[in-house]
Amino acid sequence: MTGMLQRLQGAQAKAETLIEALPWIREFAGKRVVIKYGGNAMVNDDLKRAFAKDIIFMRSVGLYPIVVHGGGPQINSMLQRVGITSEFRGGLRVTDKDTMDVVRMVLTGQVQRELVSLLNIDGPYAMGLSGEDAGLLTARRRTATIDGKAVDIGHVGDIHEVKADSLNQMLAAGVIPVVSTVAVDVDHPEEVLNVNADTAAAAIAAAANADKLIMLTDVEGLYLDWPDKSSLVSEIHPDEVRTLLDRLDSGMKPKMEAALYAVDHGVPKAHIIDGRMAHSMLLEIFTDAGIGTQVTWEAAR
Repeated sequence: MTGMLQRLQGAQAKAETLIEALPWIREFAGKRVVIKYGGNAMVNDDLKRAFAKDIIFMRSVGLYPIVVHGGGPQINSMLQRVGITSEFRGGLRVTDKDTMDVVRMVLTGQVQRELVSLLNIDGPYAMGLSGEDAGLLTARRRTATIDGKAVDIGHVGDIHEVKADSLNQMLAAGVIPVVSTVAVDVDHPEEVLNVNADTAAAAIAAAANADKLIMLTDVEGLYLDWPDKSSLVSEIHPDEVRTLLDRLDSGMKPKMEAALYAVDHGVPKAHIIDGRMAHSMLLEIFTDAGIGTQVTWEAAR
């Protein structure tokens, strides 16, 4: 009898969760959400599977997810295996031609293939594409700044343009795009550039007219006064983010810059959420609680 009661209580809790989610499902049905896949969520096997289930759930309840990924840990591992030493200047990886070949292979041939396979376990849901495909992403070479001087770092770029036609076609066909952030060099079209996945996701969100940008990371969100954990903020106005940028560390700064780019270019909300927590995306989108930090013009200053 006790076991049956426990099962009934568990079932009732699940029913209450579904009821709580219903208004959010109605609100976001038909909306586009760009998710930047990264951090611990892309190296922990349990979190990988949870992430894939979350994406399929979104699609199943009427959202249009677009997944954008990098692959720093996997790139580091492969460079070590092939005997290429990584050099960093101004916090950015120097990417010569040999390193770029490894980056290209790992992002599109390893990380993307694994994620597409996870998403397609229960059906033909996802399709991978590189920023090279159908001219999706073009970029222009950037430099690093060291002691106030511009320093060449090779095949590293900033997004120049996003041509979202291929994404629109895939979404219209019910397919989940999984995008690796390798872009065509706009000044040298025979070459490709590695692009920061946060900034690429923001540019894709803007070009695809997304309603949300979600970036998974390995912290709970944005702290106004790190390491004071009580300074975690749940919602913040873009103008306030601008005043904080110079004080942010090298890990959080590109994410907040990406969030700013997205909301400045028409994406209503950009979220930084903890990818170390299974199903964190669903908690953010489909529950009243919400987690992480949300950047939106609707926030109080």
